[in-house]
Amino acid sequence: MKLFVIAAVLAVAAATSYPSNYAPSSYKDNKYAGITIVSQSDERNLDGSSKWSYAGSDYTTREESQVQKKMQGASYDSYGKATYEDVMANTNKGSSYWVSPEGEKITLTWSADEAGFQPKGDHLPVAPVHVYELPVAPVHVYELPVAPALPYTRTGPGY
Repeated sequence: MKLFVIAAVLAVAAATSYPSNYAPSSYKDNKYAGITIVSQSDERNLDGSSKWSYAGSDYTTREESQVQKKMQGASYDSYGKATYEDVMANTNKGSSYWVSPEGEKITLTWSADEAGFQPKGDHLPVAPVHVYELPVAPVHVYELPVAPALPYTRTGPGY
């Protein structure tokens, strides 16, 4: 299967002709023309999982893996009633490394699964932590007024 896909891609690439000025390295303003891919891998499996990576001559790297996993999915009918069932979904993990224009070495890792997208890196902003006491509502002790007890005597016809 892999060989067939590679052969098909090579056949299309060989049949396609591009103008000589098409290559990005021929652009006058291309400041990245000297960057090349120094290693690359791509693995696709019959079970739906995959893994790929590359590294550039500028020390940029990226790798990513994906696995199919059974998760709980929800669908909603026209009345908004949820139906839960097992579904196959993709989980993803990866990392990237690059050097910023300021010379800072940046590493970003991430995962994406049933908990959502979770990036991690020292360069990412972090929400400030506020340490303070929450105000407490005052407690009042009330003494409710009570009607005075009056002497009771029966009155009316028959008494």
